[in-house]
Amino acid sequence: MPPAMTDLMDMWAAHSQVSGDNLVSVDFLLPTGIYIQMDVPREATIQHIKLLLWKQAQTYPLFPSLGEMEGHMFECVNQAAVHEELEDETRRLCDVRPFWPMLKLVTRNCGRAERLLDSKIGVLIGKGLHELDALPDQEVKDFRSKMFRISEEKMQRVQLMNWSECRWLSWHCVWAEMLCPVDQGGLLCVCVCYEDLKVCPSTTPSELMEQALRKWLTTHGPEEEGRQAQQYILRVSDKLEFLCGDHPLIQYKHIKACLQSKECPHLTLVQISSVKDMFEKEISAIGAVVNRKSSNPPLPLPPKRRGPSQVNTCVWEVPLPFKIFLIKGSKVNAEETAKVQVRAGLFHGTELLCKPAVSSESSGRSEHVWNRMLEFDIQVSDLPRMARLCFAVYAIMDKVKKRKSTNNSHINKYQTIRKAGKVHYPIAWVNTMVFDYKGQLKTGDITLHSWSSFPDELEEMLNPIGTIQTNPYTENATALHIQFPDYIAHPIVFPPFDKILEKAAEIARSSDCSPMGRGGKKFHIELKEIMERDPLSQLCENEKDLIWTLRYDCMENFPQSLPKLLLSVKWSKHEDMAQLQALLQIWPKLSPRDALELLDFNYPDQYVREYAVGCLKDMSDEELSQYLLQLVQVLRYEPYYDCALTRFLLDRGQGNRNIGHFLFWHLRSEMHMPAVSVQFSLILEAYCRGSIPHIEVLKKQVEALSKLKSVNELIKLGTIKNVRSKTKEAMLTKEAMMTCLRQSGYTETLSDLHSPLNPSVLLSGINVEKCRYMDSKMKPLWIVYNNKLLGGDTLGIIFKNGDDLRQDMLTLQILRLMDLLWKEANLDLRIVPYGCLATGDRSGLIEVVSSADTIANIQLTSSNVAAAAAFNKDALLNWLKEKNSGDALEKAIEEFTLSCAGYCVATYVLGIGDRHSDNIMVRSTGQLFHIDFGHILGNFKSKFGIKRERVPFILTHDFIHVIQQGKTGNTEKFGSFRNYCEQAYLILRRNGNLFITLFALMLTAGLPELTSVKDIQYLKDSLALGKTDDEALKQFRQKFDEALRESWTTKVNWMAHNVVKDNRS
Repeated sequence: MPPAMTDLMDMWAAHSQVSGDNLVSVDFLLPTGIYIQMDVPREATIQHIKLLLWKQAQTYPLFPSLGEMEGHMFECVNQAAVHEELEDETRRLCDVRPFWPMLKLVTRNCGRAERLLDSKIGVLIGKGLHELDALPDQEVKDFRSKMFRISEEKMQRVQLMNWSECRWLSWHCVWAEMLCPVDQGGLLCVCVCYEDLKVCPSTTPSELMEQALRKWLTTHGPEEEGRQAQQYILRVSDKLEFLCGDHPLIQYKHIKACLQSKECPHLTLVQISSVKDMFEKEISAIGAVVNRKSSNPPLPLPPKRRGPSQVNTCVWEVPLPFKIFLIKGSKVNAEETAKVQVRAGLFHGTELLCKPAVSSESSGRSEHVWNRMLEFDIQVSDLPRMARLCFAVYAIMDKVKKRKSTNNSHINKYQTIRKAGKVHYPIAWVNTMVFDYKGQLKTGDITLHSWSSFPDELEEMLNPIGTIQTNPYTENATALHIQFPDYIAHPIVFPPFDKILEKAAEIARSSDCSPMGRGGKKFHIELKEIMERDPLSQLCENEKDLIWTLRYDCMENFPQSLPKLLLSVKWSKHEDMAQLQALLQIWPKLSPRDALELLDFNYPDQYVREYAVGCLKDMSDEELSQYLLQLVQVLRYEPYYDCALTRFLLDRGQGNRNIGHFLFWHLRSEMHMPAVSVQFSLILEAYCRGSIPHIEVLKKQVEALSKLKSVNELIKLGTIKNVRSKTKEAMLTKEAMMTCLRQSGYTETLSDLHSPLNPSVLLSGINVEKCRYMDSKMKPLWIVYNNKLLGGDTLGIIFKNGDDLRQDMLTLQILRLMDLLWKEANLDLRIVPYGCLATGDRSGLIEVVSSADTIANIQLTSSNVAAAAAFNKDALLNWLKEKNSGDALEKAIEEFTLSCAGYCVATYVLGIGDRHSDNIMVRSTGQLFHIDFGHILGNFKSKFGIKRERVPFILTHDFIHVIQQGKTGNTEKFGSFRNYCEQAYLILRRNGNLFITLFALMLTAGLPELTSVKDIQYLKDSLALGKTDDEALKQFRQKFDEALRESWTTKVNWMAHNVVKDNRS
């Protein structure tokens, strides 16, 4: 692959366009063999360029033989150095970004609509579908074929629906979800089209619309008399969110949220005809590529003539030891003096099924030949369906004295001493499944291209939690050449599910004792104690035996203990596995929250995972959205493309546009990762084919983000060039940014799109004058948009390029969950979990919270001396007094008290570090909130080996000063604050297992501070799991007192931060 151009050479980069040279010289190669060179506008669409070429080509020979212009399209070599067909001619040349300015005109094949759809999907997901077509993998072909058929049938069903049946599909609508009935006394104040109405909480939307129209007539006169409530629908004023159905207002989520925050709901009347027009546009978009299902289906094809049926042998009938033939290793990156060995282990989840097999030592350079059979202490008949074979290639060297420095720091990190005087360190690892996706035991030669990056935790030098995909970058990867032997003449297959149940029934019949063998009271007490442990607690062998023996007691008395039972099954015995599957058929359904744990890597069995997904189907769309981040991550644990979880996520995403939106972005943002690139691209393709109207919406967002990235790179380049003069740099770069954003190619792409942070918010156009870039290393863009649904209102979005936002995204998701759990317990702590979305490789968006400022800015504006600002305890209260007066001030102080309590508890439990006065903010309404979560789970910053943060959480005296309303002796207010903290802490403790599960499901995401189970141990300690409530509360009170007592250290840190900040400015 040729190297990509640098920004300095890239003619498509933003700075090339700002320079004023709007034309680029492009070489055109025609099917007739004619070569034409022509200058074309960078921002011209492909369609316009084709028109220009056609006009020019008329003056060249052989023009008549070209035929019709519409019968041709362009091809180019893209930035990834692969051929790309430019079927979508609405794209601009500067967005296509050919690797070299050369376009080849080729004749179109038939089926243009299908090709156009394929082209759009390829651009949208970041991987051309021709790349998937070229993969020599039958599993990929079968999955795509199946998803194509399912998606087409789904789109055909949508075409036959009417508007009322299909309103959830409209990309213009995120329909409000219903809540349980809530008792609400008194009248409800609702603002409809800027008119305030006082109505009963049981009023329905149709009744509210009638009242609004009556009031409208009184102010606008009789000429408006033709309006009727049936012609309208209510929409949340600043969002594309509609009040669907005709239920009491108090049952709607939006209305309830407004009441909780003591705000007046603002609604707008929208004509139903305009919403129906949107629906008709979507149906026509589907009709362009999908034919309506005929009422007279075609006659079925005659059955294929079958040859002699293939004879398969059940794996249970092969009582031979499992073995593989290790042939050789190539491109092994080891020192010449080292001996190289291969270790192989069979795993089911994280459970090692038998002792690992180890090869002989081999000497050499990069090629090592073994030609040796590795035999395992397990019968083929006992191999579980999801068994995976894990390999580690490692070097053995003589022990050397520790050097002060080394160029190979990763070796020191992972090396483990196995024998006296010898050091073993890993070189590469790779995993593969023992059975293929059809359940057939693998046979024949296979080459496994290995991975060289290792996790923090290794099991016997092996990495069972790692991907089963081989390294696609084969050029430099260590390759293992192995052979799966033929045990018998026929293919060996894993038995179908009905055979497994038959086996279980056979065992039950032949068992002498009752299968219901229950324990006595003593065992019941012991079992109860085991089942109440948190998910991180390890089970000893005796406890596992007890759980398995009393499995029917577990089912009847502790159904939520299913994960512990699954960890107690001997998966290396097919008889036990069969009995477990039979038991699972009668096991009570778990709550969705409890079922999430079963999707962890520890539970790989496909039927267990299908059971878990079955439990998740009871989730509402809102609850599913809450856990979508983890559900996408655990797709990494699925060894086969077609699985219950993939089908579930596709079904729910295509059934709810809001879920589909975030499903798309969670997958799309990780497409650059080689271990999941194929899997995620297959799911994205399937989603797009089953949600065709959503493609254009998402495509607009992808193009907008690409433009923002170009602007960011322009700014970075400008700051590098002008590094000597900071003032000049700021002026020139800001001017270049403004010029860039005003260009037609940018304004059109960045206008009229759905916000990736919240698809129910429409971004109309950029307010260029208010846009800027921030003065941090990666120069984030501060983009101000006009809200299309609210004429004068603006909203801010921060675009980051170069920072990994996934850890912030996870932390904010957990904060949202905490907020939900507190509200479920009738404790609203006024949390501000602002929007944050990773959209690509180290890039993403952050929502700007309106009317808010940092503690640092509030303190600095109140003092002329930066060093003294941090110690001014009146600054925060005075700022709130400036923003609020009378009753509003009292409300703001209450908001501050509640939110401060929430964030004190949340930051303590999550171990959020690096808390300085620039990442704690306060809204003018009083809500305090934290931003920037680069350090979590107790990974606090240190300098010279000394922790800079010595307090469990931030609780300074100026916070207390606000809480006490500026009165030193106001113990009542402080007592209420402390009580809020304790209540909040106990509520989180009751849900401790859920938090541990959610973090455990993120272990393979590659987050910098969440790489092993040891990191999650921090949660267990902070929530005091395993202790009684009284013991835990005592621990929390000690931490609370410590935070208050040591708050002076926080003020010193803030003073230093303010001084540094003052010096920079």
